[in-house]
Amino acid sequence: MNGKTIGMLLFACAALATFGVAAQDSGAGQSIKQDAKAVGHGVADGARDIGHATRDVAKKVGHGAKEAGLGIGHGAKKAGIAVGHGARDGWKATRHAVKQVFD
Repeated sequence: MNGKTIGMLLFACAALATFGVAAQDSGAGQSIKQDAKAVGHGVADGARDIGHATRDVAKKVGHGAKEAGLGIGHGAKKAGIAVGHGARDGWKATRHAVKQVFD
């Protein structure tokens, strides 16, 4: 959670506490509605921030996995090419040595 989210949640808690105090006063009907509305907006804003943060983290994890997969795939490709070249060079050396012995 970032500071903005924590601040919004603290605001929502403070608004709820105010709502509880105001609910004891019988003439505070309008302020209760406004406080409840403010609390609702605070909770919605906090939830939206949490959702955006979750989306951002998921995107970063997904991109990291993609990069790791590409790195592994490219490494395997390079290793395969190196093994193939080594086998070819080994075969040429063996063939040359055999020719030297039997010629």
